[in-house]
Amino acid sequence: MNKKQYSCRRLGLCIGAGLVSLSALGTAGADDDVKVRVKTGILVGAHEAGIRTFKNIPFAAPPVGSRRWAPPEPPLPWDGERAADTFGSPCAQLDVSRMSQARKVLPAGIWIGAPLMVSGREDCLSLNVWTPEKARNAPVMVYFYGAGGSADMPYWNGAAFARDGIVFVNFNYRYLTQGRFAHPALTKAAKPDQPLSRFDTMDQLAALQWVHDNISAFGGDPQNVTIAGVSAGGAAVLQLLTVPRAKGLFHKAAVESGVGWWTGLSQAEFEEVGVLAAAHAGLSRTATVEQLRATPLDALPQLGLWSWDDRLFPLPPTEAFAAGRALDVPLLIGWNSFDGSSLGSPGPSHAKLIARMPRSVLSAYKGEDHSQEDLAYALWTDVHVAAPARWIARQTASGAPTYLYYFSYVPPDQRGKVRGAAHASELPFVFDNWEKAAPGREIGNDVRAAAKRMHSCWVSFARSGKPSCQGAPAWPRYRPQDDRLMELGATAQVRQNFRKAQLDAQEAAMQDDLAAQRQELDQLLKDGF
Repeated sequence: MNKKQYSCRRLGLCIGAGLVSLSALGTAGADDDVKVRVKTGILVGAHEAGIRTFKNIPFAAPPVGSRRWAPPEPPLPWDGERAADTFGSPCAQLDVSRMSQARKVLPAGIWIGAPLMVSGREDCLSLNVWTPEKARNAPVMVYFYGAGGSADMPYWNGAAFARDGIVFVNFNYRYLTQGRFAHPALTKAAKPDQPLSRFDTMDQLAALQWVHDNISAFGGDPQNVTIAGVSAGGAAVLQLLTVPRAKGLFHKAAVESGVGWWTGLSQAEFEEVGVLAAAHAGLSRTATVEQLRATPLDALPQLGLWSWDDRLFPLPPTEAFAAGRALDVPLLIGWNSFDGSSLGSPGPSHAKLIARMPRSVLSAYKGEDHSQEDLAYALWTDVHVAAPARWIARQTASGAPTYLYYFSYVPPDQRGKVRGAAHASELPFVFDNWEKAAPGREIGNDVRAAAKRMHSCWVSFARSGKPSCQGAPAWPRYRPQDDRLMELGATAQVRQNFRKAQLDAQEAAMQDDLAAQRQELDQLLKDGF
């Protein structure tokens, strides 16, 4: 193999630019159609029910040792053929089942003493591709999983997208303290203009650059790429829309229940949080880069804080959307009827949420028959995702088309037992993969039809930038003066001025909500950990 040459591209993240041309290998052997040459070597994938799959493909060098808390470097080339039939390791994540063991949980999104997943590793930057057997210049979808996720989970299996002609990609990226960390020592060691603290965003850019450079070898069109994500993954998609370095790496975006307005820490404030975090691991304020990188991740608090690396984000994302500075691409965005499920079981958090709501917001909910529990869930659904989704749609409506949705479908066997469509419950419908997401569960024709319909919306959007849903009316683009969205429930229907009083009240109080978030962060910086 010829020695590779690399150059630091416009990302400023040193993504590989190898010299080997991209092409599928010959067709002489029976398995040659699952052999693909990418810039770093030859991959051998597998056949899976009429499609081809390629798993555990490195899109960056392992972020370990001197590469921990550093921008991703080019993937390392290999000699010969590399098996690509088994998923790679997920990145380090919180083990949700053991979170109760955390010594302290701070409301700003910090877990102290919470163990990481046993299966998670720092060496984790890999992606997976599902592609039709005969793909050529096919649309591409790159999917961002949500909090606690990993690319090997059955929820985001891309087989149904590939069967419908879409080259589907998902990937692992650094998360929590592995993906967001700042410290004065790291800042001092960084090169000029090198991003400093949002390593999750850097990984996402690196994965998209890999797709741009290599996806044609799998039959994908690098000029027709849709990024999509759920929950924290949807928030990451929105944030990338405000990162200038992402321009040209994707052409459409889809957001499922992604937070839409944020406050956050400045770089200097996040460095102070890093000092506090390092102190929990026994390191002094003057800790060196080498000491930081030698510290086990489990010894550090896990940070779920928003922060804005100003070498990536010229403005905080909320300000960028408000100023019309987001990348102008077709956008599909929406929420679920019971996204409030992410608030968790009834408890102090419910009372605290209600208490911090302005009177103007609470008055908009008086006409609804709510218990205190139901009110908290409704408020969280609206302030966390619904009102931000509509607000984002308002900000982007004058550019490329934006399409707003509301997912309310509940399977027949759950109706009357649950409050609505829970956070992330749309996934088996978007992916049309109930058999993988809920193996052994009996799925009736009603559920299958709803999944086919919703999946078709996402497939058509990936193809053309306009969602056209099987058996549904035409989906109008969002315009503030019309305020129309598509409800995807037991049937599909266009709704106008949906929950207008509640969403208007939440939007009018947006600055109050941001101020409350900021106060929480200020208190964190004042009190420490």
